[in-house]
Amino acid sequence: MKAGDKPRLGVIRLMMADIKRREVDERIELDDAQVIVVLDKMLKQRRESITQFRAADREDLAVVEEQEIVVIREFLPQPLSEDEINAIVLEAITASNASAIKDMGKVMGLVKPKMQGRADMSVVSAKIKGLLSAS
Repeated sequence: MKAGDKPRLGVIRLMMADIKRREVDERIELDDAQVIVVLDKMLKQRRESITQFRAADREDLAVVEEQEIVVIREFLPQPLSEDEINAIVLEAITASNASAIKDMGKVMGLVKPKMQGRADMSVVSAKIKGLLSAS
């Protein structure tokens, strides 16, 4: 507030409102893992909005969403590198004995808790699909 960065302040208020809304709706106090889930969902919504805005040739709105993503990411854990993502995915495939695309749910169940808020789950999902369909 004191810095006078109104766009950043607006995004922080949106994050706090989303967290508070979930706490009120579910009558619980969110722990860190649940807050990360809320923030990750906000990131996903913004990515989808960017795709839709670009499809509608509204670059101005897409830029605003990208700026919001930058602010939200500041409050999430450090993103995983490509190598770390690959290692976790391969470990999950091995642990679940997944051999075909029908086993994707098992793999995602193992991977998601480790990657929540640290990787784009749509990219991870595509990577798992590619590995399972290749085997």
